[in-house]
Amino acid sequence: MIVIDKLTESEIPFVAPFVAQFRVTLKSFRGISSFPDEAGGAAELKEYLDAGFPVYTARADGTYCGYIVCRVDEPCVWVESIYVHPDFRRQGIGAALFGKAEEFAASFGEDTVYNYVHPNNHAMIAFLREKGYSVLNLLEIRKPYAGEKLTRKIRVDEEQFDY
Repeated sequence: MIVIDKLTESEIPFVAPFVAQFRVTLKSFRGISSFPDEAGGAAELKEYLDAGFPVYTARADGTYCGYIVCRVDEPCVWVESIYVHPDFRRQGIGAALFGKAEEFAASFGEDTVYNYVHPNNHAMIAFLREKGYSVLNLLEIRKPYAGEKLTRKIRVDEEQFDY
């Protein structure tokens, strides 16, 4: 049985490893190898709670297995991060967490949740497409980092970007 609950401060130690692994995964999309920082994950969760961001946890048969962080720019709800432990993927847990975010957005009269997704995160893009999310809304454009090697070009409509 999957249970989705709002995170409490006492649960941070159980969820912090997932935040740490989420950060490792994000870095891997940019070709950066790193190690999980559980203390950093705990600090990040505390910051979210202190800022009033709704954070929901998923438990399967009593075992913590994922989380989702929502940010509210009323009336819009953004998914700041979502993570499901690999042992629990493809069991409906991500869908349950995402459903909670959509339910939360509906409480503001919205029928969508906004998502930032790294272009290399093919699994998340596929997940969102399964949920009916296919509209490209925003592009994040920045200068290259010092020493960054950009090896690809991406075209969006008439525009070409380094990647």
